[in-house]
Amino acid sequence: MDQTDSIFIGAGESPQNLLLKYANRHGLIAGATGTGKTVTLQILAEGFSRMGVPVFMADVKGDLAGLSQPGTANPKLSERAEKLGLTNYSFAPSPVVFWDLFGQQGHPIRTTISDMGPLLLSRLLDLTDAQEGVLSIVFQIADDQGLMLLDMKDLQALLTFASENASDISAKYGNVAAASVGAIQRKLLTLRQQGGENFFGEPALDLADLMRTTWDGRGVVNVLAADKLMVTPQLYATFLLWLLSELFEELPEVGDPDKPKLVFFFDEAHLLFNDAPKALVDRIEAVVRLIRSKGVGIYFVTQNPLDVPDTVLGQLGNRVQHALRAFTPRDQKAVRAAAETFRANPNFNVEEAITRLGVGEALVSPLMAKGVPAMVDRALIIPPASRLGPITPEERQKTIQASPVLGRYETLVDRESAYEKLTARATAAAEQAEQAATEKARQKEAQRSAPKARSSNRQSTTEAFTKSVVRSVGSAVGRALIRGILGSLTKGR
Repeated sequence: MDQTDSIFIGAGESPQNLLLKYANRHGLIAGATGTGKTVTLQILAEGFSRMGVPVFMADVKGDLAGLSQPGTANPKLSERAEKLGLTNYSFAPSPVVFWDLFGQQGHPIRTTISDMGPLLLSRLLDLTDAQEGVLSIVFQIADDQGLMLLDMKDLQALLTFASENASDISAKYGNVAAASVGAIQRKLLTLRQQGGENFFGEPALDLADLMRTTWDGRGVVNVLAADKLMVTPQLYATFLLWLLSELFEELPEVGDPDKPKLVFFFDEAHLLFNDAPKALVDRIEAVVRLIRSKGVGIYFVTQNPLDVPDTVLGQLGNRVQHALRAFTPRDQKAVRAAAETFRANPNFNVEEAITRLGVGEALVSPLMAKGVPAMVDRALIIPPASRLGPITPEERQKTIQASPVLGRYETLVDRESAYEKLTARATAAAEQAEQAATEKARQKEAQRSAPKARSSNRQSTTEAFTKSVVRSVGSAVGRALIRGILGSLTKGR
């Protein structure tokens, strides 16, 4: 039931369609665990792909990998399709490319330390303000001295260089405390032990590879394996924020296109905002607000709408709200907050409906013509055409082997950068120091030999002088004695 300008989501009092023209106005998919958020995410990804829009999504539990395989007959799905009047309901896979920061369940994704930048890297390492300041100084030194920061060993080498030359650097850039450098090095070590070093290096991800379409015009669905990544939530959140920032910086302005250039689904969205400093939240808000004009739609997927700051929540125009449970005061507050964000429907109480939705049902309010939110409707979500649930390792490998980017990222490239240049400098300095020490030792040896000869000459001269004096004295005394003897003899005559 897709039209050329929209994606069919489901139906209640009326069909609910997501207009492609306003799909870049972002969206929210919320609901408690087990209420159908993943299926909604799946049918939206399928719909965007059919319309030629590439998709990027994180697969937290491993079940979104089923997008790569055709679905199988299921009585519940068939019943739902019948209720929705889907006479042509059939099963089909979507064109999927698997990615993995660790390179195990998909193509490796890498970026460089320089591209990550000091702000996001500080967020990743959970640095204090003082430590972030030192990191910013190190990045500035790298720029000033033409030292590329590509991987973790580059950054570690430059931190060591900054520590060893702290007095000179502090005079020019600001204080570089040894304690701050040591703390950053320790956190880099922890990140390395968690596998984070796999994320930094080359070849870096080419964003064009996330925005591919197939020969028949379907958008590629990029699925990031995030089950292992979730063990380090800071790395997960930082990577996704980095990806958004890169898209924002590299894509040209396109205004409001007829359909998005890319749709980005951010599952477990609360991880992006948990304990995030205000500067980082401001950055996220700015990216969400401005990236729309680059033709990119961002859809946050989370259990509770309260997980998303109000400044960001206000930017999300297309809403799909699955059931929420009002067991605690916070849950009750979330229900009220969710209800208040919808354009009211006089036919039912939105706040009550949120707590009574069944699995596969949702309150839907997409943007209509001119970007006005539609009146909220209680809708039954369409069943997916692809498989519900995970795939086998063999099916994953088959998909990877058929990938259009196979071989582009698998081999790590380690070209000359800060580590190699600083190591070469240190080696050259050590060789110069060794040569200087050798020359100094040779000169000292020569000096030890030269004084002995001069001392011997002085001694010979002294001895000659002494002998001469003695001879002179002896002659004088002798002459005096002779004169005395002769004088006495003369007097005797």
